[in-house]
Amino acid sequence: MAFFTVNKVAIKGIAAAVPSQIESNWDYDLLTDSEKKLLVKTTGVEERRRAPIGTTTSDLCFVAAQKLMSDLNWQPEEVSALVFVSQSSDYYLPATAIILQDRLGLSKSCLAFDIGLGCSGYVYGLSVLSSILSATGLKKALLMVGDVSTATCSYEDKSTYPLFGDAGTVTALEFSEAAKPMTFNLQSDGSGFEAIIIPHGGIRNRASRASFDKKEIDKGIVRADYNLALNGLEVFNFSIREVPQALKNFMEDTQSNTEDYDYFLMHQANKLMNETIRKKVKFEEAKVPYSMKKFGNTSSASIPLTLVTELREELQSKSLNLLMTGFGVGLSWGVSSIELDCIACPELIEL
Repeated sequence: MAFFTVNKVAIKGIAAAVPSQIESNWDYDLLTDSEKKLLVKTTGVEERRRAPIGTTTSDLCFVAAQKLMSDLNWQPEEVSALVFVSQSSDYYLPATAIILQDRLGLSKSCLAFDIGLGCSGYVYGLSVLSSILSATGLKKALLMVGDVSTATCSYEDKSTYPLFGDAGTVTALEFSEAAKPMTFNLQSDGSGFEAIIIPHGGIRNRASRASFDKKEIDKGIVRADYNLALNGLEVFNFSIREVPQALKNFMEDTQSNTEDYDYFLMHQANKLMNETIRKKVKFEEAKVPYSMKKFGNTSSASIPLTLVTELREELQSKSLNLLMTGFGVGLSWGVSSIELDCIACPELIEL
């Protein structure tokens, strides 16, 4: 169990950006009216944001970073580290973080690298970047997290297309002697890697003409090997088995309970799955905010997007003790506790 605490690093702000294009699941014409009602009831997803062709995750993160740095009055030369967490990078290579370093006008002395994670990516990314600041004494850093998942979903696949939306976020971190500790527990199980996968396009199965040939997998599920494939039942069973236990272990190890946290933030997978987890760990409904109704499953961006859209006023005006968990593709999952104290949190940006 990768359980550890990071000291002397504070979160100073969080910002998020989404595409302006809204798609409603009530308009998804591959489902009957009764199927639409069942989909919305079980997944909780009514609307999603879809990035147009040519708009990338880094574009969304870039505008969010510009706004957040302006609100914090951070100068580009002050930022010493930039980490980009995504599974929808700009290019096969180079790393998107390095492109963002240049676009934002950051110093050439700024370290920058990518982390290729999805659903658990915010918790993992926060652990990595905060650890770097704590260990080195570097002063300021940007954690840029998001995905344009709709680019890989087949419109004819009702098991994926109505679920996923696009978003990019940025979290500003600063070295601070007075910062409250962040605690993490990170886990993984690669035996389930095929549960959420894009089979073709990497080195294992290189893209070819056949990669784009659509096949009927089941009724209402038509996709190519270059599209996202999701085994919903396997992911559901994994999530309700591993995540509640990880949360219970985390609270035992930190000698905390549900009453110690102002809010419990989950990766926005789907409503039925998340509610099952919530009930297993006995968090009251009022402490568990959701953004999936308007934005769907935004992969690695879902936790910071939920913070911005659902808790913005409180984040700016209060000290909040938060418990967070990200879980999914990999299979990978993580739990973290953080304290946010009157941070900068701009309104949601539409691009």
